[in-house]
Amino acid sequence: MTAYAFRRLLGAIPTLFVIVTLAFFMMRAAPGGPFDSERRLPPEVERNIKAAYHLDKPLAQQYVLYLGGMARGDLGPSFKNKDFTVAQLIATGLPVSARLGLLSMALALLIGTALGVIAALRQNRWQDYSVMTVAMLGITIPTFVTAPILTLVFGIHLGWLPVGGWAGGAWRNLVLPVTVLALPQIAVIARLMRGSMVEVLRANYIRTARAKGLPEGRIVLRHALRAAALPLVSYLGPALAAVLTGSLVVENIFGLPGIGRYFIQGALNRDYTLVMGVVICYAALIVFLNFLADIAYALLDPRVRLA
Repeated sequence: MTAYAFRRLLGAIPTLFVIVTLAFFMMRAAPGGPFDSERRLPPEVERNIKAAYHLDKPLAQQYVLYLGGMARGDLGPSFKNKDFTVAQLIATGLPVSARLGLLSMALALLIGTALGVIAALRQNRWQDYSVMTVAMLGITIPTFVTAPILTLVFGIHLGWLPVGGWAGGAWRNLVLPVTVLALPQIAVIARLMRGSMVEVLRANYIRTARAKGLPEGRIVLRHALRAAALPLVSYLGPALAAVLTGSLVVENIFGLPGIGRYFIQGALNRDYTLVMGVVICYAALIVFLNFLADIAYALLDPRVRLA
């Protein structure tokens, strides 16, 4: 198991390197610069600012300097957020995004798994058709559509929940954004669990368990659910990463101080170091969560780590 985990971890290093390289040169290739504005800076001031941030050096040298700083854990200063480094901004916003993403995925797992199991146990009945219809709607409707609708209904017309703000992470401020982020994942998880559970319930060992007279609830919970969860485990790593990165739109709609806000601000302001820092953070999260999903899959299915 240790050798398998080590191989997976080594494979992540080139992936991160490629992502950092592509992001660095794509940011530099975008039109405009971090210090372009309607009010033109004096040439001497502009030269001094570029020299302070190493922007006066050749692009290849800037790339090498950035890699050297990243290797030391230094993501550089923010060009636009004065007196703050990129690491400080990410440290401020990441807990908000992580809390939002983890709560959304926990809600999606709980509801999606339950709906998928119900649909599988009532295959080709009205419960199955209802769950799959709702799941299809949840997959096709994007978050930037559901967010305003839920805000309009529950925040403005009914007045039950606040429509934005953080308020120290109060639960009332989290209900709408967590629900918006969880809805597409609930739909996907329900479909995955339904398909996997239907296949498992037809397996020979499930028929044997039923022939022995075991209660249906015990068969589902102790025998079928673990095998049916294998495709779900493979999906969870990319899904959690998608929830964290997909919170960019939701954070802006609901005014949450996560790293998604910094990413959009950095992109609009051509804040190279801030955008690079958020990209690296997201890439590291995606690679790490996929790594955890692979390890969890290997723990559930010994054939993977023995291959």
